[in-house]
Amino acid sequence: MTAPGSRRGGARRWRLVRAHSDAVPASVRRFMARARRRRLRAAMPWATVGAVLALVGLVTWIVYGTGVFGVREVRVSGTEILSAEEVREAAGVRDGTALARVDLGGIEERLATLAPVDHVIASRDWPGTIAIDVVERTPVAVVPQGRRYVLVDRHGVAFHTVSAKPGGLPVARVAKPGPDDPATRSALEVLTSLSPQLAKQVAAVVVKGPAEIELELRGGRLIVWGDSSQSDTKSQVATALLREKGDRIDVSAPEVVTIR
Repeated sequence: MTAPGSRRGGARRWRLVRAHSDAVPASVRRFMARARRRRLRAAMPWATVGAVLALVGLVTWIVYGTGVFGVREVRVSGTEILSAEEVREAAGVRDGTALARVDLGGIEERLATLAPVDHVIASRDWPGTIAIDVVERTPVAVVPQGRRYVLVDRHGVAFHTVSAKPGGLPVARVAKPGPDDPATRSALEVLTSLSPQLAKQVAAVVVKGPAEIELELRGGRLIVWGDSSQSDTKSQVATALLREKGDRIDVSAPEVVTIR
């Protein structure tokens, strides 16, 4: 047998042998252990970051790329004129669409095109619901058109037609109701200036021209308003004169009123 390092056939052969642990000095073993711990500590933050990124990627994929959190319900509230089905159809949200991908602003814009809608708030209700809270326009007057009545809001928007006149709303007799119609704006300006006592007595506001506004009161009395300027003052004067006798009260010049 040839000892390690001896020559056989003119060539030197080497063998690797595992040294017994006692062959390694204790100081070297401690150094090697500290070095391993340092390597582990140095690698730990990177491993943590990698795990977090992998988790974030997985969650993002589940939320945005799968139907796990897909739309299963479109919940509608706040409607009286519109039906919930009309709102859902106009919202255009497809079942199964990833909830996180639904364009809430787009829903609100589409629903804003519906005439009865004043404004809309759309939100996500996890895990699978789109909530749509609709605020419909509030009528402040009705405009007769043939045998039907058009509801008008405070901005002059004609948003709904009904067959019977709603109780408690004054009639606005204007030819072409709309937010850009001068007669409609004048009628609404006068109506919003009225005192509560006078408003209860008004059956209709009639706009024949820019300076020809009249209030028809319940019971047949008439208030000549003139134009829509000084409406607050005219309202105060007319309210004070309600207790006076006379079928025709003229407050078109509130400093000099006439009663007949």
